[in-house]
Amino acid sequence: MASRKDVQDGERFRVKPAAPRSRAGMGSQRFVSQVLKATSKAGAKVSGRHSGRPAFTFGRGRVVAGMASGRLAPNARRVVIKSRFVVLKKTAAKSIATHLRYIERDGVTRDGQRGQAYGAATDAADLKAFEERGRGDRHQFRFIVSVEDAEQLEDLRGYTRELMRRMEIDLETRLDWVAVDHWDTDNPHTHVVLRGSVGEGRASRDLVIAPDYMAHGMRMRASEIATEWLGPRTELEIRRGLLREVEQERFTSLDGDLLRQMVADVVGLTESSPVQEGARETMLRARLQRLEAMALAERVDANRWRLVPHMAKTLTALGERGDILRAMHRAMKGERRELAMDTKLSTALIGRIVAKGLADELNDRGFLVIDGIDGRAHYLKLPAGVDIGALPLGGIVEIKPPAQERAVDRHIAASARGGIYRAADHLAQLKQSNDRHPQSTVDAHVRRLEALRHTGVVDRMADGVWKIPPDLMQKAQQHDARKGSAPLIELRSHLPVEQQVRAVGATWLDRNLVIGVNLANQGFGAQTHYAMRARVDFLAEQGLAERIGRRVVLARGLLTVLRDRELALSGRAIQRQTGRIYRPVPDGERVSGVYRRSVQLVSGRFAMLDDGHGFSLVPWRPITDKYLGQQISAVVRGSSTVWGFGKSQTVG
Repeated sequence: MASRKDVQDGERFRVKPAAPRSRAGMGSQRFVSQVLKATSKAGAKVSGRHSGRPAFTFGRGRVVAGMASGRLAPNARRVVIKSRFVVLKKTAAKSIATHLRYIERDGVTRDGQRGQAYGAATDAADLKAFEERGRGDRHQFRFIVSVEDAEQLEDLRGYTRELMRRMEIDLETRLDWVAVDHWDTDNPHTHVVLRGSVGEGRASRDLVIAPDYMAHGMRMRASEIATEWLGPRTELEIRRGLLREVEQERFTSLDGDLLRQMVADVVGLTESSPVQEGARETMLRARLQRLEAMALAERVDANRWRLVPHMAKTLTALGERGDILRAMHRAMKGERRELAMDTKLSTALIGRIVAKGLADELNDRGFLVIDGIDGRAHYLKLPAGVDIGALPLGGIVEIKPPAQERAVDRHIAASARGGIYRAADHLAQLKQSNDRHPQSTVDAHVRRLEALRHTGVVDRMADGVWKIPPDLMQKAQQHDARKGSAPLIELRSHLPVEQQVRAVGATWLDRNLVIGVNLANQGFGAQTHYAMRARVDFLAEQGLAERIGRRVVLARGLLTVLRDRELALSGRAIQRQTGRIYRPVPDGERVSGVYRRSVQLVSGRFAMLDDGHGFSLVPWRPITDKYLGQQISAVVRGSSTVWGFGKSQTVG
């Protein structure tokens, strides 16, 4: 132990903590990764604002970030930058390609054309090559750069390149990036995708950017460039901008000022108030009066207002609602519809896609505007990861609410005897009741039972035999709820109804004629009704339908006949192209071959299986794309397909 004299002489014991270590276990993460993830969200405060230095001592750009607080003048041009740090191993296999394809989507240029990715030295960047270069990266950065006065910039590409050039200086390294300009919203903006590594080959290493630089240093650089190119904002421009904010039904910078000055829910604007002076204080008073009219503020006296709880959240929701309304009005193009903005579905929704886009561009969360057969227009937020590129405008979709009671579960419960479901007994019952496709029906039930078995809802006692609990319906719904609360989205037809009227193949209109559907007498429901009548006329020309008074008699097995006709035509066309012999698929027989590609037809999407001499077209399922170029097999029974991948089988 040190003596008192040693302590007095200055030889004090000092603690020198080591770097934090990851705890063992499957859920452990590196400390740096955890901090990056937590601070990469937009809105983080600059660390060390008062001390003049950043609190984080790791990552490139930390010195510049430490100076960000005092560099911008009040009249500097304003720029909003949203940033996202993406750990690639946690994303879906195609998420990067999907994101790159989407930012380069149709309709984003000034003249409504497809976007074009560019880079530091090219106006036509190769996104596939960019994806290949970053295949081994640990992470990726994604930014959305939105200059408040972007419409005044004559060269938005040049602006983005200058921003990235200055970032290279700040970060002291060359950057590998691509960008796409979007002009399809009220605020033109640029999507930038930055690789998370620098250097090449063995010299390659992770690019770690200081969190403060991502949150504030980058915005400072962007604002500097905008101010240099457009000049400082004039007093008139600042005043006009604040006047616009006073009346807006969304969260504004004025609201941010009010919240920062709030004490115990009360904002006071007096001569001694430290908020702002002069014109801005006048604007704050005007904004408070507007909030009072919106029931979001209550006047206490001449200079004080009490803000309601969750004011910011309410204003943000109002802003989102306004954006949704504008998107729906643009989509409907003047057609009168009742607008339904409740994204929580209680029943299935069927309709045509009239608009699509990203509700959250940074996190790839899309939206659809659906013109429903119920005569209303619906706005639907999509779950993360849905590729809206696979949902064409004009196409017909069906959206089913999550965790809904399924008919297949009711049938399983009804078919079980003494708590036991036997596939053979169910098949015999269906044959006795003259079911059109008994084996396909049983296959669908078996597929559902296998899905429920994996989570312990049912037990498989033997091949084709399952033990069914008495509360199957409740447990099955809980099983679906655990899988996620996202709605199920199914593309029913890639063709608009106008193109289905005289199409060769089994169309969505034909399925409606066979099964029946409830249509509203206005809007898209009425349009579908007229299209179905025209489709009947076409089928009558083909000898597949007959009108007897007001009644329509359809040919037996109409959907199968139409599908087989289209397959024969398409098969012969592919046969002429490839020189391979087209082999129709007999019902109930196994076909096999190498999965070459998929073919989109009127009757649906089909997988092309090549056996070396000929090929067959089999109803496609998403799982088949995992086996592109591999040998697979399939058995088609009616509308059901049993796929064989090695030793496994999947019913589709």
